[in-house]
Amino acid sequence: LFGRNYFNRYSAPETDEDEFADERAEILAEAAALKKSAVAYMHPEVGVCSEDATLFGRNYFERASAPDVESMEEAEEKAKILAEAAALKKSAAAYMHPEVGVKTTDPTLFGRNYFNRYSAPETDEDEFADERAEILAEAAALKKSAVAYMHPEVGVCSEDATLFGRNYFERASAPDVESMEEAEERAKILAEAATLKKLAVDYMHPEVGVRKVDGEMFGRNYFNRYSAPETEEDDFADERAEALAEAAALKKLAVNYLHPEKSVSVEDATLFGRNYF
Repeated sequence: LFGRNYFNRYSAPETDEDEFADERAEILAEAAALKKSAVAYMHPEVGVCSEDATLFGRNYFERASAPDVESMEEAEEKAKILAEAAALKKSAAAYMHPEVGVKTTDPTLFGRNYFNRYSAPETDEDEFADERAEILAEAAALKKSAVAYMHPEVGVCSEDATLFGRNYFERASAPDVESMEEAEERAKILAEAATLKKLAVDYMHPEVGVRKVDGEMFGRNYFNRYSAPETEEDDFADERAEALAEAAALKKLAVNYLHPEKSVSVEDATLFGRNYF
């Protein structure tokens, strides 16, 4: 009996030796274990599958002292929000800094320059822009000086500890000035005096009337109420005053005629006359 060995025939494929085969098997087993560890680390929500009933342990992510973790939906929503914020930031930066330019790696992309187009408005050159900036800076400095001159009470703000000087308002020869409390007290007194003056004027001159701005304010007129006493009109009052004045003048003439011994009293030193008697 004889036969050909299937594994040792001439056309048989090459096979690894036992040592190489064992080493390759160990390498593949280690790679599979590393892959399993990496998957378990990246996806902790999958959980651990075990077939041995005697194996148990505490879940690291669900322990009592574990920090709060986001769910997959919250994580995806946060990632979307951050991506949108980054896109908005990029758009804002591109809008605020057009001089940066657009960077692209696709050679098929092209476009017209917005600032160099034919219909673009005229822009200042660098020299004019620098000169204008200097003029504006000088105007701002002059404005600051004018404000400091007109409002000395604001004070001077300085960050250099080596700067010092004498206070103009606290020098020995400075005139006396009111303190803040005295100034506020005087302002209150003047306001109260103005209010009292207004009340006195309203009391002495009721004919002036009350001025108001609020359309919801209303009240009854004291002088036009139903129970008010009858008053004369302006024409009758003027006529009565004239009649009383004439009666007083006639009375004075009658007294002077009946009592010539009383003599005449004058207050003007330039008046003189001859005595009839």
